[in-house]
Amino acid sequence: MSKTFKNSFRDTFEVNFDGIVGPTHNYSGLSHGNIASISSKAVISNPLQAVLQGLEKMKDLYDLGFKQGVLPPQERPEIQTLRDLGFTGSDKQILSEVSKKSPELLMAITSASSMWTANAATVSPSSDTSDHKVHFTPANLVTKFHRAIEVKTASKILRRIFKNPKYFVHHDPLPSSPAFGDEGAANHTRLCSSYEKKGLELFVYGRDGLDSEKSGPKRFVARQTRQACETLVRTHGLRKDAVLLAQQHPDAIDAGVFHNDVIGVGNQNVFFFHERAYVDSLNVKLALQTQFKKIAGEELFLIEVLSSEISLDDAVRAYLFNSQLLSLRNGEMLLVAPTECEETPSVKKHLQELLTRSTPIKEVRYFNLRQSMKNGGGPACLRLRVVLKPKELKAVNQNILMDEKLYFRLVKWAQKNYRDRLQFDDLKDYKLLNENRTALDQLTQILGLGSIYPFQL
Repeated sequence: MSKTFKNSFRDTFEVNFDGIVGPTHNYSGLSHGNIASISSKAVISNPLQAVLQGLEKMKDLYDLGFKQGVLPPQERPEIQTLRDLGFTGSDKQILSEVSKKSPELLMAITSASSMWTANAATVSPSSDTSDHKVHFTPANLVTKFHRAIEVKTASKILRRIFKNPKYFVHHDPLPSSPAFGDEGAANHTRLCSSYEKKGLELFVYGRDGLDSEKSGPKRFVARQTRQACETLVRTHGLRKDAVLLAQQHPDAIDAGVFHNDVIGVGNQNVFFFHERAYVDSLNVKLALQTQFKKIAGEELFLIEVLSSEISLDDAVRAYLFNSQLLSLRNGEMLLVAPTECEETPSVKKHLQELLTRSTPIKEVRYFNLRQSMKNGGGPACLRLRVVLKPKELKAVNQNILMDEKLYFRLVKWAQKNYRDRLQFDDLKDYKLLNENRTALDQLTQILGLGSIYPFQL
């Protein structure tokens, strides 16, 4: 059967739930293995600019006809974590003590990294699961302390938004052990002929969590384990013939590919990736094509970028593969890329050539997300993809779905509550904590989420 372009706008939607950047957005260089994060350490950030850049992307995609939702940021500084670690006294006293005795801990509990909701959870749609419900498993994020403390609130937020048990199943995070390191949807891609049909779920891991003797990256830690992927397959009730596991190439991880969504992106019948993405690349490509054809009855568009076209360093620097790949109403696809792709000669040249080829990708739009990009998060990092049928979409908390009214309310809210400059010395400011709490309290009312933060309980 010849390759065809698909129109996905029939009965089922892929909804992108983007994280709203939090008021404590800063550059503390916490994410070892993330080149941009390390390189931007101690740079002065602009939280207001960051949140507005993210909201503008959401609004532009909504205007193009895509279903778009929002996920709220978390409370930062995270005082409850400090209390759990034995700090006592008033919130103000605790902040003062931590800033003097452990500035590294202060940076960790003030991180706004929950904005990258691709790490919030792994999601399998009802078309793929044995009980025909949408399954969510919050990522445990055990390899980074500043991210691991997000899990409890992230789980609560997801359960509050997708709360109808008739349609949604929420699992607990995997065990908090390096053997089951799970980074969420950033290492998960679903391929299908159309959203409402059964798909092939690709899980990517960096290491075997139970075999430390196996060779791996030398410079940076591989975050996702094979055991985590295998567990998600079981708990989500996925068919074995509709699942593929692939291992990240150690060289890619050492080049700064800390998640698969930095080296490959897929949507429906297209998979766009770098040739250095996977161990045993030839067999991975063969398995993708073979399994996809069995499930979808057609061939998969495998778009492989060679190192001679774009080096690993350029791919990581520009975040080409951290772009969003979205299906337009006419059956063609749009690539949502960061402006860094337009500014990197090898990447820009390749994308211009790609648009002339016989693939569904026929348009590229560049977005300014520099505040997020400086911390190592591009367009794909900022969103959690959830495939929903009409009844499932109706069961979602409707207050978090983007429209013109919500966009302008959120812009006004951000302009009222966010600072336009933040550096390390500001993180210990007790006023910043109160500003964050005030902003989040207002936001939960706007989004109709009720009390979800510790300070509200």
